[in-house]
Amino acid sequence: MENSGGITASLQGRYASALFDLASESGKVAAVEADLGTLDAALAASADLAALIRNPRLGRDAAGTMVAALAKSLKLSPLTGQFVGVLAQNGRLDKLPETIRAFGTIAAAARGEVAAEVTSAHALSDAQLKAVAAKLKAREGKDVKLTAKVDPDVLGGLIVRIGSTQIDSSIRTRLNTLANAMKG
Repeated sequence: MENSGGITASLQGRYASALFDLASESGKVAAVEADLGTLDAALAASADLAALIRNPRLGRDAAGTMVAALAKSLKLSPLTGQFVGVLAQNGRLDKLPETIRAFGTIAAAARGEVAAEVTSAHALSDAQLKAVAAKLKAREGKDVKLTAKVDPDVLGGLIVRIGSTQIDSSIRTRLNTLANAMKG
């Protein structure tokens, strides 16, 4: 599968592409995408789980057992559970977060969507997110799937990333630009 981001060139991109192909063949792309969202949320919610998947001392058998228990407790579909098991058996469990993001990008491209990440100093309301999505849709000519992040260091304004393009209208960047201009 070819996509504009060249995502399939990376290791996690190849894994995500293989999973997407399997999910497409069985008509379960939406289910797998939901499962991966659940996994991503579990990794974000548990620092211990995030550390565990990156632990180089965790053997492949132990990782496989842990992943099977995790898949059961999160009620993941068999395809997703088997896929994460393959990552564990291949010693690539540390690539799970990047693989989840790569799968989301591939799935969005297949739906004719573009993924965008919006970073702001404070959480944006649903109305604000819809307004940003509408502006980006007009700019890109495609539906936009937004992921919102909060970073207080932004101070104000927004940083929008669409693929490799970044639109930075943050106050932090403006202040840094002003400071560099004053240094002369």
